[in-house]
Amino acid sequence: MNSLRAGSPSSLLAGLGNGVAAGACWGLVFVAPAMMPDFTALQLATVRYVMYGVFSVALLLPRAGRLAARIPRGGRPALLWLGLTGNLGYYILIATAVGLCGINITSIVTGFLPVIVGVLGTREGDGLDLRRLVPSMLLMLMGISLTAVQALYAPDTQAGFDTAHLTGFICAVGGLASWSIFAISNARWLRRLPDTSAEEWGLLTGVATGAEALFLIPFACHGAASHTPSQWVWFIALGTGIALVSSLLGGIFWNRTCRLLPMTLSGQMAVGETLFALLYGCLWTGRWPTVMEAGAVIFLVLSVVFCTFAHAPPSRNREHARHDTSRLST
Repeated sequence: MNSLRAGSPSSLLAGLGNGVAAGACWGLVFVAPAMMPDFTALQLATVRYVMYGVFSVALLLPRAGRLAARIPRGGRPALLWLGLTGNLGYYILIATAVGLCGINITSIVTGFLPVIVGVLGTREGDGLDLRRLVPSMLLMLMGISLTAVQALYAPDTQAGFDTAHLTGFICAVGGLASWSIFAISNARWLRRLPDTSAEEWGLLTGVATGAEALFLIPFACHGAASHTPSQWVWFIALGTGIALVSSLLGGIFWNRTCRLLPMTLSGQMAVGETLFALLYGCLWTGRWPTVMEAGAVIFLVLSVVFCTFAHAPPSRNREHARHDTSRLST
């Protein structure tokens, strides 16, 4: 992945592919709380990130000494910060929001991630001017608006917000802020460490996150006796699966995306999480997407397409043809 030249057509395609793969992995996190509703968000986050740390340590052991020497001053606190904002804090907030106000409303709020990260990315050195992103941003906002209307007027949605819904909404907004901070910080560290691969940085983040998750175990064990041993087996299996797919693989795919694409485009790729969350939610509830949801998907996909065209490098063939034409005319 590091051999791909940034800004080239091959890096653009590879970055898009990794962004889609990251979204497919992350979309599962919205369904997991609904699969085991009797367990708390704290318990699910603890199992997921302890196992993420275990996987990361196992994969890093053969190269631990070499990588430790590469981490610059400030790198270790940065990894702890990334683990807190992008993993533990974000997931506890999102899982709590899903439990209190449902998948739909939570996915609406987190659907603004691409907009926020894309706008913040315009301040980075490799980002496009905000004016060139206006068409894709408008399409994305239209898609999010359709999703919001669908969620707020769904038959199973209560009229108005009670205290639980309001608390869940606040948690979703907190998760949105937490992951936005993570996205900016993570992309800057990846640019700062060109000799560290996306996979290695993801595993280092996993080690830091796993270490932080160990402190949550005593709190997560509160109320453990209310669940049967078989329930705990299935719950730990679910948390382990989410750790492997969403945390380990999803994190690696996302780091590759950040390496290959400017933040103004990689931020847009975060919309994959919303799209796959909608898909998995429909599969879990056994229904087809509604007309509004299908329209939202079309707008969100078009927003990524428009953003990709805005970032596409000039065609070498077009440049050669233009050069040959000008030479013939003389």
